[in-house]
Amino acid sequence: MAVKIRLQRHGSKKRPFYFIVVADARAPRDGKFIQKIGTYNPLTVPSTIQIDRQKSLDWLHKGAQPTDTVRKILSYKGVLYLKHLLRGVTLNLFDEATAMEKFQVWHTEHETRIRQRQEEASRNRRRGRRPSAPPPPPQRRPERQPDVEPKPEA
Repeated sequence: MAVKIRLQRHGSKKRPFYFIVVADARAPRDGKFIQKIGTYNPLTVPSTIQIDRQKSLDWLHKGAQPTDTVRKILSYKGVLYLKHLLRGVTLNLFDEATAMEKFQVWHTEHETRIRQRQEEASRNRRRGRRPSAPPPPPQRRPERQPDVEPKPEA
């Protein structure tokens, strides 16, 4: 039986809200599932993601395959990085305390970046702006050739 970690859509028309679930690959998108492991709201800036890290890690170790979108969500929340570090522990590359220390350093840096993005989004909302986009690349203007009049021949 193939098990997938995927999104289950909820919410009204044009207002999506998703549950992150573990389900049989043959089950319909919004149908029967094995376990709910989190939620995902793409309408907030930045997107709100709540996930049970331990449950998702257990399912990944059992062989559940995440869909592309869920893989990006798990990567964003650090679950795949934690799985990578725990693989290093099983290969005796370093101990579990070192792995957890590395994960905590990454997690604190990641949380500060998220907080900065949220603050920037709230400032832009108060000003009535859209989220900042990178400035367009400067356009190079062709250099003008100086107007040279031909010398009259004598």
